[in-house]
Amino acid sequence: MTNRTTGVGLPAALTRFVGRGEEIAEARRRLGTARLLTLTGVGGVGKTRLALEIASASGDEFPDGVWLVNLAPVVDPSAVAGVVAVTVGIPDISPVPVAERVANHLAGRRALVLLDNCEHLQEACAELVYEILTRAAEVRILATSRRALGVTGEYLLPVLPLAERDALELLADRVAALRPDFCLTPANRSSAARLCADLDGLPLAIELAAPRLRTLTLDQLVTRLEDRFALIVGRDRAVTARHRSLRALVEYSYELCSPSERLLWTRLSVFVGGFTLDAVEEVCVGEGIATAEVLELLEGLVTQSVVFTCERDGLPGYYMLESVRLYGAERLTGTVWGARLRQRHRDFYLALTARLADTWCGPEQAESLARLRSEHRNLREALESCDDPQAGVQLAAALYFHWYAGGFLGEGRRILYRVLAAAPEPTAARGRALWIVARMALIQADRSAAQRYAEEIAKVAEHEDDLVLLACLQDLRGALAQFDGHLEAAASHYEDAAATFAELRDEFHVIVTLGRLALVRAVLGDPRAADTGRRAVATSEAHGERLGRGLALGALAYEAYTRGDREAVLELIRNALGMQQGFNNHILVWQLLEILAWSLASRGDHLRAGQLLGAAHALARQSNTEFGAAPYLTEGHTECEKAVLQVLGPTAYAEALAEGDRYDNPVEAIGFALSVARDCGDAPAALASPSLTRREREVAGLVSEGMSNRQIAARLGFSPRTADRHVENIRAKLDFRCRAQIAVWWTQSQVPTS
Repeated sequence: MTNRTTGVGLPAALTRFVGRGEEIAEARRRLGTARLLTLTGVGGVGKTRLALEIASASGDEFPDGVWLVNLAPVVDPSAVAGVVAVTVGIPDISPVPVAERVANHLAGRRALVLLDNCEHLQEACAELVYEILTRAAEVRILATSRRALGVTGEYLLPVLPLAERDALELLADRVAALRPDFCLTPANRSSAARLCADLDGLPLAIELAAPRLRTLTLDQLVTRLEDRFALIVGRDRAVTARHRSLRALVEYSYELCSPSERLLWTRLSVFVGGFTLDAVEEVCVGEGIATAEVLELLEGLVTQSVVFTCERDGLPGYYMLESVRLYGAERLTGTVWGARLRQRHRDFYLALTARLADTWCGPEQAESLARLRSEHRNLREALESCDDPQAGVQLAAALYFHWYAGGFLGEGRRILYRVLAAAPEPTAARGRALWIVARMALIQADRSAAQRYAEEIAKVAEHEDDLVLLACLQDLRGALAQFDGHLEAAASHYEDAAATFAELRDEFHVIVTLGRLALVRAVLGDPRAADTGRRAVATSEAHGERLGRGLALGALAYEAYTRGDREAVLELIRNALGMQQGFNNHILVWQLLEILAWSLASRGDHLRAGQLLGAAHALARQSNTEFGAAPYLTEGHTECEKAVLQVLGPTAYAEALAEGDRYDNPVEAIGFALSVARDCGDAPAALASPSLTRREREVAGLVSEGMSNRQIAARLGFSPRTADRHVENIRAKLDFRCRAQIAVWWTQSQVPTS
């Protein structure tokens, strides 16, 4: 399993953590034995921050990962498992139920999953937690919720408001960050204690109160809050005291804002999971807010701790605490601007995705995917709240690259089903969406669905007389034929599709279709395969495109392997893997690793070939992909596995597979494969170990030629049992990482055998 860096998935703390030492110690003790620990308490009591401190302090105990899953913005219970899957790095590609994939992914790992804000999704969280705990014995789950999840074996740790001492320390720390001259003294301590008591010792309320002390004295703030509490009690006596404390403070913060800041606050609540400046300037302006004012107003809200700055997938952005966002949304509910903002929100993300799709065939592909990843929650919100069926189809289809190369294939397919059902009219937009979902279905080995979509696309294309749809249909028919093993027919369809895409000047799909055609021709032994692949690469290079180039280079690598050109395979695979950095394409990286493994095995580098097979298997497992999705790999994989197993033996081969299995996501797998490809052919110094006897060196040389132990015995004139003993001695004397390098060393070291 991957020995991940402690704290992966945890945000860096921006402020000092105060108090809670006993709770942290108790939680860590409980996590030593309990599978599920739930921190319970009222809103604002500090469950999330405490959970983060517990997770950070426990990181060394969970070498396979510590992940934070924020469920606060999630509304749909069916989305819970998907959010967890994305967080822990599982691609949404496989048709297997997401909860099952999450549990299988975590099985065998000693990891900690922090599920934050579960109360509004209690049943869905409980079902997922149960699935994980029954399948992944070494996983611990730390949850935060206002109530228990109700799962067997759950331990509860109530989180209470801060004691007076800790509340005062938190207040002093936060105010001092804004007013360096501030400190608690005998003169102001009683007022500070009164303020903390009025706020019920709630950390969030204290955090929100601290900025007010830049301009108010403690006594002034206490007086104003007392007035606010009285007003709320008069309004609704059913509200609990602690909830009144937090709500009063949020309302007080709202009223201290300028009218324009309040207006922006409420409008920002339409964004889920954060927002960027350009989104705010497009969605929130008008009737009281000019575009030129947005940045200044945002800075004012940041100064007042209503809005916070952040990085989202490497991009600058902003976010609001969920309590603050929901307060703004509450004030927006039922207003004319509420409906208008949802429409503007949808239109902004529709325009954004359309723009990124139109410029996809260029050097900004990785950056475009990063932007879409950072906006994933907003994109989902735009799709879920969209009341225009045709706009929903357009948005879902424009996100094709996000679904496919971003690792959200399953979610994209589900969303496309929904929007297509809502817009049954035979339009060109529907035809394109059908083509996209058909491609997704084939990746998930659902041939029957893809065939149904192909038939409907043909009807829509005829109805609309649309050349784009005709090209898409030819591409899909080629994929269906390829899936069925009818390669001659597949090649013919791909030729027609590439020609039509070229006529339409759709360069990206020209590149991709030529790459697929090159691969089919290589499998057929067609001498035109290399030229077809080079045409795809040249077109890609002319546009600075990378995703399609990786596919074309992989096809060329396969073609080179069939010709026995090992050096060409290495160079092509190195380039193809480099092209895939920044994407999340499990299936293509899996196929590239397979071809690299075959090439290394043919060079005698069986250990690293075995490790690459392990990494390839991990990626295939993540996407639930089998060789049925790429039947051309079956023969090469079988031959490679046989050769590696024969040289390494069952035990060392299993160890090599386990070593490669650590690299179970495209980022790590590409990094590992590139390091292997760079070092390919190097003879480790340990292989020249003098511990090998003359006879053992002689046996090692025959092993490098692929001989079995029985063949070695016959060649050297001794019994098979003696040959077995010599081979085992060699493996025992050499370091594991060097055992399978016997072949490489033997051809390079020139060490005499007698």
